[in-house]
Amino acid sequence: MQIAYFAGGCFWCVEAIFQRIEGVVKLTSGYCNGNTVDPTYQDICTGATGHAEVVKIEFDESKVSFKTLLNVFFETHDPTTLNQQGSDRGTQYRSAIFYTNDEQQSQAIDMINHMSDKIVTQFIKLDVFYPAENYHQNYFNDNSLQPYCQMLIAPKLAKYFN
Repeated sequence: MQIAYFAGGCFWCVEAIFQRIEGVVKLTSGYCNGNTVDPTYQDICTGATGHAEVVKIEFDESKVSFKTLLNVFFETHDPTTLNQQGSDRGTQYRSAIFYTNDEQQSQAIDMINHMSDKIVTQFIKLDVFYPAENYHQNYFNDNSLQPYCQMLIAPKLAKYFN
């Protein structure tokens, strides 16, 4: 098993995409790095903690590669907008890859170097990960009729998977 940490805006959107990728075994929405120990969602929303909303992706590398996950990541969010995805704005919504080893760092840098020079995605060594509150886990699947899910996540899923 391997683990990847991706920040691509609201973690509900990122989680919903990666739940549908074969080889992904477990997902946990949460917060990476930052300067507050064990932050809450309310802390993160201030933008003052330095954390990013992320999804911790546990995957079976015999079924899906880190490079494939990187491709999905870049295809399903806008890596050219700084601290923003759609109407979600703030440093907590930045595009970032939190790598855990040299191979992940190398693959991420290589992919970014072959993309547009407008990419603002950060690649940062993982310092710490805090799981988000339980109500953030499996959010789209449990709340698919909620307006945010209907307006933002459902169309993203339909676009990518159709």
